Amino acid sequence: MSAARPAFADDLGEALAEAERLLRRAVADRRSPWRTLQLASIAADGAPDVRTLVLRAFDPDARRLRLHTDRRSAKIAELAADPRVMVHGYDPGAKLQLRLAGEATVLTGADTRAAWLASAPQARACYAIQPAPGSVVATPPPAPLLSPGAEDQFAVLIVRYHSLDWLWLSAEGHRRARFDWSSGTLVAHWLVP
Repeated sequence: MSAARPAFADDLGEALAEAERLLRRAVADRRSPWRTLQLASIAADGAPDVRTLVLRAFDPDARRLRLHTDRRSAKIAELAADPRVMVHGYDPGAKLQLRLAGEATVLTGADTRAAWLASAPQARACYAIQPAPGSVVATPPPAPLLSPGAEDQFAVLIVRYHSLDWLWLSAEGHRRARFDWSSGTLVAHWLVP
């Protein structure tokens, strides 16, 4: 006997609500597949550049994701040159993919203090790594220990998305939808998967 077909399979409003529910839950649930998302930006040479970041906060009303990063990383310069990004997530169990297109803003210094203080000590220690992320080294460095100056390397990325592409894979027929706010109001469409 097959499971009941989920409401989001045939209703645009339910599809968007499900996407928002999953992202909201991922902020608190460390085991959620939506907790780690891939952020794609445009590298200095014009090529795509993708990396995985942890979702720290989600505001569906403002269409904002908050992610943390090291301000010394290459993505900071990439985003200063071109703030356009794509955020991607996939849950293999649910067979659901989300792609969110938008722009990233990098916050450093005083703008990041609350996020820094809310971070666990082991997460803060990541920003104490020496040398900077992406540096060539002879051997892998040891795990960093939280030390003075780590907070200076900490940055917050705010991604405000203007479109959300939703794809659900099903043997009964895939479903794909796009939710777009670029005109100032939500426009939602089913798309051919």
